[in-house]
Amino acid sequence: MTFLVIIIILALIFDFINGFHDAANSIATVVSTKVLTPFQAVLWAALFNFAAFFISKYLIGEFKIGNTIANSVNKDFITLDVIFSGLIGAIAWNLLTWWFGIPSSSSHTLLGGFMGAAIAHAGSLSRHGISVINYTKVVPTFLFIFLAPFIGMIIGFIITITIVNICRNANPYRADKWFRKLQLVSSALFSLGHGGNDAQKVMGIIGAAIIFYQHQLGHTMSFKEFVNQNMWVPLASFTCIALGTLSGGWKIVKTMGTRITKVTPLEGVSAETAGAITLFISEKLGIPVSTTHTIAGSIMGVGATKRLSAVRWGVSINLLWAWILTIPVSAIFSAIVYMVLSLFRH
Repeated sequence: MTFLVIIIILALIFDFINGFHDAANSIATVVSTKVLTPFQAVLWAALFNFAAFFISKYLIGEFKIGNTIANSVNKDFITLDVIFSGLIGAIAWNLLTWWFGIPSSSSHTLLGGFMGAAIAHAGSLSRHGISVINYTKVVPTFLFIFLAPFIGMIIGFIITITIVNICRNANPYRADKWFRKLQLVSSALFSLGHGGNDAQKVMGIIGAAIIFYQHQLGHTMSFKEFVNQNMWVPLASFTCIALGTLSGGWKIVKTMGTRITKVTPLEGVSAETAGAITLFISEKLGIPVSTTHTIAGSIMGVGATKRLSAVRWGVSINLLWAWILTIPVSAIFSAIVYMVLSLFRH
């Protein structure tokens, strides 16, 4: 029981780190266009990160992304040691990328860590013909590493072109004033998408741990039953990500808000709206995506409407490498943690 409590605390710490690691995604454009001060922006984002709980629970009616994460590894290979090692590896990679200001994906870090520890536990990708990884859950997530930023890019491009054509004859000063106000709405929508997506990932990990623990006691439960019996878990997950967002992540704000492309209030509205739409689609499908990838793709799509050279593709290529490396590196981190833990636990 003590080890389970440690895992739950670790998961909520990861959730908090996820919040400040990803705070920049929700507020970078609002801060860079000076619509809100950094403190006002994180307060605004934190509020809507928590409000996402009510969207998931009452509007969508279920926590699909949490279910995907909880079932990404075959239940035969889930143990508390596996979950603990996955969390340690994920936290290590998240803190490392935050320190260097690299906007990597907390989602894929968590998924990579979970799978890496499970594979280390099994000794290979399969045992006795049973696959360690639940590919029906994991393959769509892998595909969306590339699809989410691309979808965000296309939607961002379309929204910007549409707005520019509609407002062609508008007074520039008045239009700018309106778009500054609209940025509050678009950043709130993106924060709702972020909370709904990322808080559920930690729910999934805690769910996997509690379901395993209950199984050891002879009680079998589905993820839906786990949520209904433990409503404190989603509430705690959404609260921790909101508190993490409040603490901010200023190194990544700089990358997301200024280094990819220079963003105006109009473009901020387009990028955040495009990112929010992409996140809502993925939540409806139950596919965990990276909010970092999504908003980065949206900002690129917006920047490309001016001219392709307006996007700093060199920075974007570096981000892409960070995205590709996240799952395998966090998996290796967690596999090493599991092997070290095994020396002391057995």
